[in-house]
Amino acid sequence: MPTRRRFLASGAALAALGAALGRRAPRAQAATDPAGAPRPGDEPWFRISLAEWSLHRALFAGEMTHLDFPRRAREEFGLAGCEYVSTFFKDKATDFAYLRELSARAADAGVQSVLIMIDGEGELGDADDGARRRAVDNHHKWIAAAAFLGCHSIRVNAGGSGAREDLAARCADSLRRLGEHGAGYGVNVIVENHGGPSSDGAWLAAVLRAASHPRVGALPDFGNFSVAPGQDYDRYRGVEELLPFARAVSAKSYDFDAAGNETTIDFARMLGLVKSAGYRGWIGVEYEGERLPEPDGIRATQALLERLRG
Repeated sequence: MPTRRRFLASGAALAALGAALGRRAPRAQAATDPAGAPRPGDEPWFRISLAEWSLHRALFAGEMTHLDFPRRAREEFGLAGCEYVSTFFKDKATDFAYLRELSARAADAGVQSVLIMIDGEGELGDADDGARRRAVDNHHKWIAAAAFLGCHSIRVNAGGSGAREDLAARCADSLRRLGEHGAGYGVNVIVENHGGPSSDGAWLAAVLRAASHPRVGALPDFGNFSVAPGQDYDRYRGVEELLPFARAVSAKSYDFDAAGNETTIDFARMLGLVKSAGYRGWIGVEYEGERLPEPDGIRATQALLERLRG
């Protein structure tokens, strides 16, 4: 995989990035705030995006490619926002020809690139200082890629080992460093509750407060609250604790009853929390169930969000 050193050494890549940012920044700033939220007074009170993980089975099976994602989001589901997953273009973060093609396809489909979910780039709370520094550096190229594509954020994970207090301090330091880097690109660095201590809403909220950077925030996920095997954090409390830091929200879903309600998560209660917190940005459909085909699960989640939004 390309390293940050190789990326920084590529004058052509940086020139392409600078030109792209010069073209994109005025248009993006004119339309939205830094988190992609509609201007005050716009309707509806949140917009619905599609998380690429909702189509992970089709992607892993080769039934579609990452470049197909924007078109499918718009043509098949009528959604205007795309949340990318780095897993599906992990070797392309510094390939500006590829990123330019992806950007063109999003523009042709009439969708906005909202964020990139980053996985597999090292632990931001690693107890080994060298490994932690490498993990921070590994995320730099994704900040640049997100800026190139016009995304408002990258989503990262607060992972690592050791005592929770020590892990929290290391994660906060890494996030602050990434926030400082992201500020130069106009890109937020947001953390998802994604297993382990990060699924403890109070712990992650404390980490974000300690990071104390305006470009560092949260991506509350309705479904990821497994702190340890057999130990779940209260999902509604966790989402409420993370919403003050939210720059995006993930509407995780697994299955639906005959009335179209999610069988594991009370979406009405969740959206009540979201609205009460004053969040007005994108909410991403992230279907992760097994019973329904992926397109059906996406549509069921979208329909539920639209019904409750109305």
